[in-house]
Amino acid sequence: MEPVYPKKNVKLLKVIKNRTINDNYYVLEIQADHNVNDILPGQFVSLLVEDTRNVFLRRPISIYDVHPERNSIDLLIQIVGEGTRLLSYLKPDDTVDVLYPLGKSYSILESEKKALLIGGGVGVAPLLYLAKKLKANNVDVHILLGGRGAKNIIETENFKQYGKLYISTEDASVGEKGFVTQHPVLQYADFDRIYTCGPDAMMRAVASIAAKNNIDCEVSLENMMACGIGACLCCVTPTESGHQCVCTDGPVFNTKVLQWN
Repeated sequence: MEPVYPKKNVKLLKVIKNRTINDNYYVLEIQADHNVNDILPGQFVSLLVEDTRNVFLRRPISIYDVHPERNSIDLLIQIVGEGTRLLSYLKPDDTVDVLYPLGKSYSILESEKKALLIGGGVGVAPLLYLAKKLKANNVDVHILLGGRGAKNIIETENFKQYGKLYISTEDASVGEKGFVTQHPVLQYADFDRIYTCGPDAMMRAVASIAAKNNIDCEVSLENMMACGIGACLCCVTPTESGHQCVCTDGPVFNTKVLQWN
């Protein structure tokens, strides 16, 4: 059954907290103005960066977590340019212009019993809320996080709340040495479904392993997005149904429909 997606809003929302993780990552918690229970894992927001002449486009940010008890959402953000750097200066009680919630979500099937979530870098962002939803649906959740080194492995205690955690780093500073695709948990896969988000090459490699093991795989694409509503067509990706906008037809796609070969 196709999920029921909440109506998009453009609102000035209040910042509740800005939590620094390290020099490269931070988490913004913002107060929503509608029932956040409507938000689905894999959806994202688009933030307007104000008070600058150098940043013209909104910044698409994955929804990291949802807090129904205080009607707020968390956004895990990596500082990669002026826009995300300026957003890192927001303080509690500041406001930010938010277009939300956007995009299609990950699928959670009633028949699903065991799932593997794989995140690389800031690609871990949409996976925490997904893990929370899967656990609430009595799915046996396994989470594999990868990065170049220990400083790229973040928020591990949060992920441990919802499943068994595995770590892989290229320099062996923490967890298994190598890429996530070399980790034993993926090499001996016995999962009903694999979900992933991260660098394109990583997702393609994960999708290939999933296909060889006849496991459904969903990826969250990170194509460049300008508008977030399918108007500018700068984020299109080729699929079995033709070119589709990642911001509206995705960002989540089953890899069976992607023309990755």
